[in-house]
Amino acid sequence: MLAAAAVRWLTRAALRAGAGPAAAAAQARVAGSSAAETRPTVRPKNEVEQKQLCAFGEYVAEILPKYIQQVQVTCFNELELLIHPDGIIPVLTFLRDHTNAQFKSLADLTAVDVPSRQYRFEIVYNLLSLRFNSRIRVKTYTDELTPVDSAVSVHKAANWYEREVWDMYGVFFANHPDLRRILTDYGFEGHPFRKDFPLSGYVEVRYDDEVKRVVAEPVELSQEFRKFDLNSPWEAFPAYRAAPEPLKIEAGAKKEDAK
Repeated sequence: MLAAAAVRWLTRAALRAGAGPAAAAAQARVAGSSAAETRPTVRPKNEVEQKQLCAFGEYVAEILPKYIQQVQVTCFNELELLIHPDGIIPVLTFLRDHTNAQFKSLADLTAVDVPSRQYRFEIVYNLLSLRFNSRIRVKTYTDELTPVDSAVSVHKAANWYEREVWDMYGVFFANHPDLRRILTDYGFEGHPFRKDFPLSGYVEVRYDDEVKRVVAEPVELSQEFRKFDLNSPWEAFPAYRAAPEPLKIEAGAKKEDAK
């Protein structure tokens, strides 16, 4: 109501200033939109969509109770299925082929490392249904030694995604057609996205003029890591330092009046 009243007021003001009706309306809309942008953007709660997602999650859980361990809807109305590692192929195949699902597109596949858990790696599959314009997230778990089934037989797009997860996290995917590193160099040691991987790494590469090729050597730090404890990063710039306090001249003692 307030926004509409503001737009009407701006339109009248533009007409009084001599602008045409179309120009006045456009000016009012621009001013009204700029005024509305100052308000915080809050995603409205859609209870109907949330109920539909909950109903579909319960429906899938009833059909595949052997593999689905938990169904949840996030605060942003995103449906998540938490499944057992043995159910990757059956669940993804069901979500792809079922008439009421048709999640035929694998938008993303990634992993999360939480070392404090017994199964430290969480494998996340983000699926998209173009038929129903809907998304779903499937999560499973594993550790450093237990392999999980490759999803390449269900979604061809999982090929490079699983290679990336293997390279960065060290999660082994069984029955993968070509499980090689994809981002790091040949002979790289370790998996960089693990939380226990050192920031400096284990090896460093450089070009050797004698052998005329790139060689890998153990990391040698020329100096120890230094830690700077600064109150504010802006203190390093003179223009942002606190201005010096002006000198204060104290008043002297008053002379006694001569009698």
